[in-house]
Amino acid sequence: MRLADCFERVYNKFKLYFYRKVFEEWKDRETSLTTVETFCMEIIYSMGNPTINEFAKAANISPPNAAYKVNNLIKKGYLRKTRSQTDKREYHLEATDKYADYFSISHNYVEKVVSRVEKRFTKEEVETFRKIFTVMADELMPESDI
Repeated sequence: MRLADCFERVYNKFKLYFYRKVFEEWKDRETSLTTVETFCMEIIYSMGNPTINEFAKAANISPPNAAYKVNNLIKKGYLRKTRSQTDKREYHLEATDKYADYFSISHNYVEKVVSRVEKRFTKEEVETFRKIFTVMADELMPESDI
């Protein structure tokens, strides 16, 4: 099997687990997040605490469109704006605990799989994984840098 096929299998398994858990845990209630809002929250959460303009640039949408999406996410309780400590005119976006609960589904599974990797492989092999993932994130995926 090609390396790309192996990588895609792992990526798809993470996605499938996440979607299955979302449906399982939220089946009796609405998440109130649309698909696009979910993607917006994932971008914002992945960026740390971006400004609206930084989020707009990362999502490749106009600042007014980003502001509209942000305001909807604030109304739904998934996001809040906090004033910048360095520039009082600027606000940073911050995910709320409500979103953290949603996101933890994915994060907890990553932790579980990593724990299994650490048990299954030698320390040297785990260090090789770490190096490979670090190089992938730092060097081989420049399209994702913001």
